Amino acid sequence: MANDGLCGASRLQIPPCKNESRKAHKSIWRYLIPSVSVIAIVVVLVMIELLRTRKVKLDAGMTLLPNQEIWRKVTRLELSRATDGFKEDNLLGSGSFGSVYKGTLSDGKNVAVKVFNLEMEEGFKTFDNECEVLCNIRHRNLVKIITCCSNLDFKALVLEYIPRGSLDKLLYLDDEFCLNILERLNIMIDIASALEYLHCGYSTPIVHCDLKPSNVLVDDDMVAHVTDFGISKLLHGDNSMTQTMTLATMGYMAPEYGLDGIVSRRGDVYSYGIILMEVFTRKKPTDEMFTREMNLRQWVENSFPHSVAQIIDVKLLWTEDRHYVIKKDCISSVMELAIACCATSPEQRIDTKNIMTTLDKIKKKFLKNVGQN
Repeated sequence: MANDGLCGASRLQIPPCKNESRKAHKSIWRYLIPSVSVIAIVVVLVMIELLRTRKVKLDAGMTLLPNQEIWRKVTRLELSRATDGFKEDNLLGSGSFGSVYKGTLSDGKNVAVKVFNLEMEEGFKTFDNECEVLCNIRHRNLVKIITCCSNLDFKALVLEYIPRGSLDKLLYLDDEFCLNILERLNIMIDIASALEYLHCGYSTPIVHCDLKPSNVLVDDDMVAHVTDFGISKLLHGDNSMTQTMTLATMGYMAPEYGLDGIVSRRGDVYSYGIILMEVFTRKKPTDEMFTREMNLRQWVENSFPHSVAQIIDVKLLWTEDRHYVIKKDCISSVMELAIACCATSPEQRIDTKNIMTTLDKIKKKFLKNVGQN
């Protein structure tokens, strides 16, 4: 009697007990709802601050690309001013799909401005292709992209400026200047390093498709940088090769590329082998001495191994040199590697990892022997 707290089963004729779990449930929600509300308010405030910061960056002439890097925005007018109205005096080079000009941006930075020829349909495709490739790859021996400018009637890439120019220029345009054996070896190692990254170091294998000396730039420290990805191909999925209707440069493209348009990493290896031969013989594959019956690859193969000294650049090798035998052996090893790169069958060609290993051994042996003498 008079015990208000007494509760139990109805058969005992006393009040039923209240549900404790329901009381606990109500107690949890009493604390949870305010906590969730506070967290939601904090998240909203953080998002507002991020949007405000992003707007400030955009207003300052910056933009965010999908890979989360901040890229400088440039207009066609700024690029025109940077290059003095795309003046011919600032022209660094030109090709089928566009021209490259030296320019200086408003912040004083020297750049190379690649303006695409939109009168050709391929101009649009090559611009999109280069953007897709260059925006996602980073390597010491690849030319870096700074930003781009894309309008309906004007498309350009702004690239880092490489002072010395192309390998082609260093080999042929200046008779007073001569790259020595070690410099040529280092340049070819740099190119091989870039190829190894493109073929194996990136999530999607990339085939350059147009490797040649004019697409290799050399800086003041004699470091080589591969450029011009206008016709490069990405090998998506499990594909080890693809096909294209776009022709590469005569003399440098692999036989299967020229005949059937087959693009693969082995095609780049073939082009690399031709460059290796050219760099040490100083003979272009399009030289007038080469006819249908004879090309650069056959010329080198025919001289190997006993007559290699007769085809090497005369500025590299002369019998009076006290290191003649060491240099001859070094260049013979280089030519042997070049021949392995240029096998007619793609399956028989060496891959980029083995190219790097072989060149490293050749360089170490050369330095060791020269040092001992």
